[in-house]
Amino acid sequence: MIYHLCLGANMNEPEKQIETATKAILSVPEVTLLRQSSLIRSIPYGKTDQADFYNQVLEIKSTLSPQDLLAKLLEIESRMGRIRIEKWGERLIDIDILLAENLTLDTRMAGNPKELPELVIPHPDFHNRLFALQLLNELIPETIHPIMHKSITELYYLLRKSGGRP
Repeated sequence: MIYHLCLGANMNEPEKQIETATKAILSVPEVTLLRQSSLIRSIPYGKTDQADFYNQVLEIKSTLSPQDLLAKLLEIESRMGRIRIEKWGERLIDIDILLAENLTLDTRMAGNPKELPELVIPHPDFHNRLFALQLLNELIPETIHPIMHKSITELYYLLRKSGGRP
């Protein structure tokens, strides 16, 4: 399956954090890098009184299920020192699964086993994040959002037109 992951960091040399996370993701045997977007600097989303973020999208191919991939990504975040204290707060690294081809999945409603992390695909808020749409637009502009039924380019320009506010 082809996945699009968004990496973000705004602490302790964020560019290096993203580079380290990318290497860790690519060290997973079941993962192959297909392409990666530019690395951009973006203003914080949700909680604005913090340092700017650096963000990048990776397009990977993996034989892992979405939940198994998420578990590996959470392990990488943990090994890198990520501690979840505050929603939208500062972070050493954040790795989100934005898309998994045209899959729609919400394990919150499916009696998710406790040992597996909850997962929603497509990421439930990426269409409101200008940086995520900008980076996806670089890689997959014509891809159609599986729930919103608009292309990444359409979503990107609609959000830009609104001044970046949903």
